[in-house]
Amino acid sequence: MDVVIATWNGAATIERAVQSALSDDHVSQVIVIDDGSTDGTYAVVEAIKDRIGARIVLLRLGQNKGPSVARNRGLELSSAPWVAVLDADDYFCPGRIKALLDASEGADFVADDQIQVKQGQDPDLFGDALIGHDTVMTLDFATFVANNISRGGRLRKEFGFLKPIMRRSFLDTNQLRYPEQLRLGEDFALYARALGAGAVFRVIPARTYVSVIRADSLSGKHSKHDLECLRDSARSLQTLPTLSKLDKRLARKHFESIDARVQWLNVIDAVKARSLAAFLAPFFLRWTTSVYLMRCLLEQLMIRSKRSLGLS
Repeated sequence: MDVVIATWNGAATIERAVQSALSDDHVSQVIVIDDGSTDGTYAVVEAIKDRIGARIVLLRLGQNKGPSVARNRGLELSSAPWVAVLDADDYFCPGRIKALLDASEGADFVADDQIQVKQGQDPDLFGDALIGHDTVMTLDFATFVANNISRGGRLRKEFGFLKPIMRRSFLDTNQLRYPEQLRLGEDFALYARALGAGAVFRVIPARTYVSVIRADSLSGKHSKHDLECLRDSARSLQTLPTLSKLDKRLARKHFESIDARVQWLNVIDAVKARSLAAFLAPFFLRWTTSVYLMRCLLEQLMIRSKRSLGLS
């Protein structure tokens, strides 16, 4: 069992992540890919490697390529039958890998629930579950995609945030890797394609992965281009040959939810450019997009009204 950690400027948290994986006897190697960091990340991991030895594999990319590329480089360096991904901000609780391996019979992906906590908070006191289930779940494509369609009040509750252990033979047989054009939503894209290829994806109710939510996280700071790439990736899901009518309908709904966010950015650009035609065009794409854009405009109007009245 190997753990891959892709990190960019993660000097402040990378040691905690690495040590949490190393502390598990079921982990053979921790493979750290420094994705072109400009801080002391590489030096921190190198110091751990000097102490620990061969259980640490460290590779530095010459320039920042994004999490998908970095993780794929990590997968290339691993030959273990199972592999897991750990974000550099996050960490494992004791006993996590054993619990997942114990539940792995007949499965290709096995995840646990997550403890989500804001940076600097104690997960025992302030942690919130990603799912909050108390029985073992087996995800199919429709359930997974339906739980990745953004809804108000469900920040970071999408199933794409799960961090399963993955059976290497399934990834290799189906030629699955993280889509390297994505810097956003790469986990969702991989899992959705795996489920489309027939993966058995099991989720146990244990909560032994701590996901630290940072205000300046990469997933929260993305460009319009990043979102467009995710939108295009979501569109391509609809072409998977194994999907049922329900699967395709949900894949379409997921695509439209991402495209609505892209269109909101187009509206903002149109306002800046003072182009009425460009402003109006997104409202005529589909009624769901129009509703979303109207809601965004109303929210902005309320924010500006409060500011003008000195209420914020």
